[in-house]
Amino acid sequence: MNAPISKLTSKAQTVIPKAVREKLGLKPGDLLRYVFEGKRVVIQRAPSEVEDDPFATFTEWASEADEEAYRSL
Repeated sequence: MNAPISKLTSKAQTVIPKAVREKLGLKPGDLLRYVFEGKRVVIQRAPSEVEDDPFATFTEWASEADEEAYRSL
């Protein structure tokens, strides 16, 4: 099997091989998920986290006074 490999740097960083990036459709800024399966780790493209906050669009309610008033709720 001719599997892509990469080298780990002294800062625990690595380059994801082009073949892997293409297969997963990875682009700069994408998130990765590491799934442990026994003695293996599977790398998956993670879904981009979308904030599920119904009040996120109401920026007029995002003042420090509002945060203080509703903090204990």
